[in-house]
Amino acid sequence: MPDIPSDLTWTRAAPPEATGPGPWIEIAFGEGEDGDAPVYLRETSDPDNVVTTSRRKWDAFVLGVQAGEFDHFVEGAQSQPYA
Repeated sequence: MPDIPSDLTWTRAAPPEATGPGPWIEIAFGEGEDGDAPVYLRETSDPDNVVTTSRRKWDAFVLGVQAGEFDHFVEGAQSQPYA
């Protein structure tokens, strides 16, 4: 397992009005600007369990979420085109 840098800046993916400990997903971007730069994900309730992916894969995932490609995983969600 690759070493996780200790100086990462974690950003919590939570609604602005959210309070309390969550659990929430947090994301941190590693060094580098290219598609191979590392992206780190963790849950606030288990911060030592970190998943690592690449910036290229993260960007593809975010675009897929925006396009509604994963809505079928959420009961009752309706796909809406990204504007």
